[in-house]
Amino acid sequence: MSQESEYSEGDLRNTGMSLKHDREWDYELERIVEAVEEKDAKKIGLQFPEGLKRRGPKVADDLRELVPEDVTIMLSGQPCYGACDLDTYLMKRTDVFVHFGHSPMKDTDKVIYVPLFSNVEVTPIIEEALETLEPAEETPEVGLVTTAQHMNRFEEMRDFLEDRGYDVKTRRGDDRLTHEGQVLGCNYASADVPADQVLYVGGGKFHPLGLAMEHPDKHVVIADPVNNVVTVADTEKFMKQRYGAVHRAMDAEKWGVIFCTKIGQGRWEKAQEILEDNDDAYLITMDEVTPDRLRNFDMDAFVNTGCPRITTDDGPRFHKPMLTPGEYEIAVGNEPLENLEFDTFHGTW
Repeated sequence: MSQESEYSEGDLRNTGMSLKHDREWDYELERIVEAVEEKDAKKIGLQFPEGLKRRGPKVADDLRELVPEDVTIMLSGQPCYGACDLDTYLMKRTDVFVHFGHSPMKDTDKVIYVPLFSNVEVTPIIEEALETLEPAEETPEVGLVTTAQHMNRFEEMRDFLEDRGYDVKTRRGDDRLTHEGQVLGCNYASADVPADQVLYVGGGKFHPLGLAMEHPDKHVVIADPVNNVVTVADTEKFMKQRYGAVHRAMDAEKWGVIFCTKIGQGRWEKAQEILEDNDDAYLITMDEVTPDRLRNFDMDAFVNTGCPRITTDDGPRFHKPMLTPGEYEIAVGNEPLENLEFDTFHGTW
């Protein structure tokens, strides 16, 4: 997920909108306490995504009331934008490590994942979205996807649509996804269903925009239950931005190839392929990929093999063109411009 975005999923303050509903979360403290007792833990590590870090001290206070006095609770200050973005340093130095806000990408006994399901009702906004979807009498098939925060209401969403005559198509995309119908900011495989339209239930614009990019043949309707807004994913502005970045990089001679060292974001084989085919490409390894960190490198353009959201969300903020691996192939002449497509992650790390 983007490593520079100031706003969390479901937060549209940068669009001038305000939150329609307040959200409360279940931090599953009892499950954490059980793990502490089972392991006789003395150190607990808590990791929150950026939009929820402010909740960390209160959760720590609540845990202190439930665990022995000699247990130390540590809050991760590292940036966190997804289940692929674990604070491995803290994880290795604690007896119990808890990652809040995302569902697991792989089975592990080293991490307690607390997905923080939303308490916001979803059926009112879906009912409003029916006006934007093709009517069931004309196009009965509809794909249904959502984010981890709303998976607790997925069956409710499906039943609501089926009761109104829709043939709801869902699938679990691949091993990077925990649930049927779940999408990530880097993976929209769950939307690969036999339906010409897809309803995305969730906050923010990044997920449905990526979904619409990867599945350009589908009509993607966004039903945002947090902000109480229904919109249609429009990729035109995004596509112009990406075409512009590719064109600016076509004259590049020196390329910086970024390999992200975050545990779930590295694509080593992809980076190696680029280096083997380009003598003027240089490997740059880093955990947090930011414009400031790259400014001192004397490169004409960069290709990011890490999280696709770094390129798509933050691309305009970099001082030189920042491309995805697919866009790089176009810029150096290996692929035609019409082959430009959205970069996604598939499989596990």
